[in-house]
Amino acid sequence: MFAAHTRRFFTAATAATGRHTPAHLHRCLATNSNSYVGFIGLGNMGASMALNLKAAGHKMCVYDVNSDVLKKFEEGGATIAASPAEVAAVSRVVVTMLPSSPHVREVYTGPKGVFSTALANSLFIDASTIDPATSRDLASTAEVEKACMMVDAPVSGGVVAAANATLTFMVGGPHEGYTDAKPYLETMGKNVVHCGPAGNGQVVKICNNLLLAISMIGTSEAMALGVRLGMDPKVLAGVLATSTGRCWSVDTYNPVPGVQEGVPSSRDYKGGFASKLMRKDLGLAMDAANSVGQTTPLGAVAHQLYSLISQHGHADLDFSSVFRYISSKKD
Repeated sequence: MFAAHTRRFFTAATAATGRHTPAHLHRCLATNSNSYVGFIGLGNMGASMALNLKAAGHKMCVYDVNSDVLKKFEEGGATIAASPAEVAAVSRVVVTMLPSSPHVREVYTGPKGVFSTALANSLFIDASTIDPATSRDLASTAEVEKACMMVDAPVSGGVVAAANATLTFMVGGPHEGYTDAKPYLETMGKNVVHCGPAGNGQVVKICNNLLLAISMIGTSEAMALGVRLGMDPKVLAGVLATSTGRCWSVDTYNPVPGVQEGVPSSRDYKGGFASKLMRKDLGLAMDAANSVGQTTPLGAVAHQLYSLISQHGHADLDFSSVFRYISSKKD
């Protein structure tokens, strides 16, 4: 039934709107009441982001490979699609939140991908963390071949910020694309920053996650040492949070179980940002550094450590579980 509706809507929309030149995209985004906001990728982050869009009153069409999460969204009133192509066929705005560059390429350019049914003048917002070259390539394809606008908008803030709509979005793309995307991003976050042309959002994100991994490892080492020397972890974290060692990993996302409520470390490191995804992001950072000849000694060590713990039972645990690995080791 949905597929038939999709074909009818797509045919009518294409006939009514036609194709416009890229220069007109920011003035032509449709506000047709029949159009959905599409969302593809309903994992730990994406599900909360999509729910925040729905809570703001947007009519949602969603897709994910996980049928269980799709059922929950359907029960909540969202329209369920059988493929990314079905989402794009009825959505003037499509948001994607996917694990890696190959996933993003497949969702956009695959046989049942977004580009295969994209409505003219659509806006695509990719919130995934991928390599800048892939973002730039897809943005070019969207503009040149599909007469659409695409921006990269990776996020920072983790699952708590996704749930509370307080994410930071780092946006790469033309200014008009940033302007068109901003109202939707502000529904899901509180900081929306234009970082420059296509791919620059990804540049900022991989630099951020490089620093985040290093700071989480440092926080874990300091907390493990303090606890082993007899400190109460809550007292230690409280002092660090008001001292020169303060960072997000200390005061907002502490890796020690029981120090803070509502973070993965206090629920056996379940949920959150998987260690295997941090390994992936560090790999992106290392590849980018090598491409421009930039040395990153701490980044290289962080990449090795997250690769190691991912091979020793931590791959699907939150990246703060590096504390568990470090605190369990003795010289």
